[in-house]
Amino acid sequence: MPPPDPWLPFRRPRPGARLRLFCFPYASGGASLYRAWPAGLPADVEVCAVQLPGREGRIAEPPIPAMTTLVPLVADALAPYLDLPFALFGHSMGSIVSFELCRELRRRKAPMPFQLIASGCHSPDLPDRDVIHDKSDEEIFKHLGALGGISKAALENRELMAMVLPLIRADGSITETYRFTEEEPLDVPLAAFGGELDPKATRETIEAWRPHSKGPVSTEYFPGDHFFLNSDRDRVIASVARIIRGSFSARG
Repeated sequence: MPPPDPWLPFRRPRPGARLRLFCFPYASGGASLYRAWPAGLPADVEVCAVQLPGREGRIAEPPIPAMTTLVPLVADALAPYLDLPFALFGHSMGSIVSFELCRELRRRKAPMPFQLIASGCHSPDLPDRDVIHDKSDEEIFKHLGALGGISKAALENRELMAMVLPLIRADGSITETYRFTEEEPLDVPLAAFGGELDPKATRETIEAWRPHSKGPVSTEYFPGDHFFLNSDRDRVIASVARIIRGSFSARG
């Protein structure tokens, strides 16, 4: 087999796959977040977890701190894999990356997804309320501890945190310096997921995704905080499977 694409390190081609699901991680997360997803999805869905520079197998590469730089690179990297119908899923930062990727593909007149799922993220036209990328190390540690998703033991391991701080700052910069620009709403069905106890993406900011698509728009809420993607993984996967199956079938 050819060596794996660094952008899609865990992709395993599925014979008979009829569609692809590209998955984008939250800030500081890597493609391994989605390694368990293929087992929970239909056999004709090929899961393609996207690995951004600066993490996991690409840790030697500098992370990219700007959305305007990152999204065109992602569009270039995924272009060879858009030969099948595809859907996009992103959590937190990954939601905005997925949204902007849709708009970049539209500008390029490239194939468009048949479904976008934005999870754990406020609507893109709303500013990020948490600005941490230019804060002190201690302020960043305090913020991460309050948000959850990183264990207390990891936060207290300063050698480990010193290694990941450049990535945390770069990913923080991606969302915190992002500026929404007005364009036509997407002509793509959109689903927005939220956590019932998420202090970062509230129900109000999840519902605010609705004007960004001319297609069907739905919202769904899960128990848990900002990282319900992990704590309620099976239910999230089941919802994703249901949504993409329904949207794919509706294409006719």
